[in-house]
Amino acid sequence: MRKYLFLIFLIISCPSWAVDPFEDFHEYGKLSDEEIHELHKGDMLYGDTEFGFILSKGNTNSTSFKLKGNLYQDFEKWRNQFKIDSLYKRDENDESGGTDVTANRIFVSAQGNYKVGVKNSSFFIYGDYEEDEFSGLDFKSTVATGYGARVYQGSKNKVDIDIGPGLYRSVADEDSDVSEDEIDKTGYLVRVAMQWERLVSKRTRFNQDVSIEQSLSGLNSRLKSETALISQVIGAVSLKFTYMYRYNSKPEDDKLKFDSELSATLVYSF
Repeated sequence: MRKYLFLIFLIISCPSWAVDPFEDFHEYGKLSDEEIHELHKGDMLYGDTEFGFILSKGNTNSTSFKLKGNLYQDFEKWRNQFKIDSLYKRDENDESGGTDVTANRIFVSAQGNYKVGVKNSSFFIYGDYEEDEFSGLDFKSTVATGYGARVYQGSKNKVDIDIGPGLYRSVADEDSDVSEDEIDKTGYLVRVAMQWERLVSKRTRFNQDVSIEQSLSGLNSRLKSETALISQVIGAVSLKFTYMYRYNSKPEDDKLKFDSELSATLVYSF
């Protein structure tokens, strides 16, 4: 499945490669997200792709690859957002002399917002799917629906919030030592998501995204936080520093309740 998702992502990103990378489509400090959406209104697809690659040799031998994308569609009544986030890491095993995969994760999500009469307000439907080889799960997924609105709008800051009920499902890995009743879990939840954006300077933007899924069925509750600083380098190319934090109240097997990730990547907007 990972191969097909990666292939689809490459195909839909291909139109951006034919564009002059030094052309200013938008600068982070000059256009807000709202203005960017208005500029691309009616376009079949626009957004950004994010790449990161680390190759370490010497005392530590490892290879890391990160691919992330945010894709949008903006029509008269609907605004759709699609996300993909993947991480792959392979480290050298000193004992065997070979290499071991130490991180292998892919996350995809889609959200459709139906615009209502009130500005910056909408009804939404959201769904995500995640596979993480080292989470103790075969996969987990969430579906939610509800209402979203902008709760604050300033000259440099804006805050949007989505809230609504949903369903959660997870399937344990076949190697997990759990009872049959614990293999396939399904439960109700409430999902709250917040997006805060602040213009720091002419070419720099700060983003804070937080999502909380509170279980109503006694299952695990989850929190995901992404803190990012994006600075335009040249044209449509920007440098992004990101701190990702994930929390799981009831992790599988002997896993920790939290994990974090710090990254520096290049972002190409189209």
